[in-house]
Amino acid sequence: MHQEHRKRVRERFLSAGLQSFPPHNVLEFLLFYSIPRQDTNEIAHRLMSRFGSLSGVLEASFEELCKVKGIGENSATLIIFVSQLARRYFAEQAEEKKSFDSSEALRQFVVSLFMGMKTEAAFMLCLNNAGQLLHCCRVSLGTKYAVALDNRTLLETAFRYNATKVVLAHNHSNGLAAPSQNDLHRTESAMKLFGNVQIQLLDHLIVAGTDCFSMASHPKFSRMFLTNLVSLKQQIAADPSN
Repeated sequence: MHQEHRKRVRERFLSAGLQSFPPHNVLEFLLFYSIPRQDTNEIAHRLMSRFGSLSGVLEASFEELCKVKGIGENSATLIIFVSQLARRYFAEQAEEKKSFDSSEALRQFVVSLFMGMKTEAAFMLCLNNAGQLLHCCRVSLGTKYAVALDNRTLLETAFRYNATKVVLAHNHSNGLAAPSQNDLHRTESAMKLFGNVQIQLLDHLIVAGTDCFSMASHPKFSRMFLTNLVSLKQQIAADPSN
């Protein structure tokens, strides 16, 4: 009986995709591949009941997932894998564009870097004179409430990829994309650090879920960031290949 049901669900997915699946059916289908001989529909409903939404399930920690009846280590690992796979997919899709023609495109790319992350982390985007993305990498992994930036790591990364412009980004796991006093100080220090080696800091973005705050819009830094952005637009306009 289970095999026939699973066959029908697979055929439905292959013919219509996940668009036709309600959230619990998405989870039910996913769990086919970690729970071979059991009705996964009930387990999917338990997951939805505990975490409230499909995104809530995908963002849950390994320990939290294992507390749900029917979810063992294999299933918890699979769910976390899918979440991280999605984050990596969106990051690589955006990175393939290689350039950001608007601040909104930049923000969408940066938000995708932190999908499903439960701890704070910092990323750096290395760009050339034309604003094309040379490399994006995580430069620090912190705790649930804080992340530190190491000046040596920032400079070594920028030099390694011959960056002339950089963008910093970190997340707030508390759900508020608002700058703290430490974020203001960190931004000011980064501008001086990169400025001393003729590298422009174009922005420092703070991400919380799908929200993103740009330090370039903060009154303390708007004039300095504006100078860098005007310079970037002039260089893009002067480059016929971009």
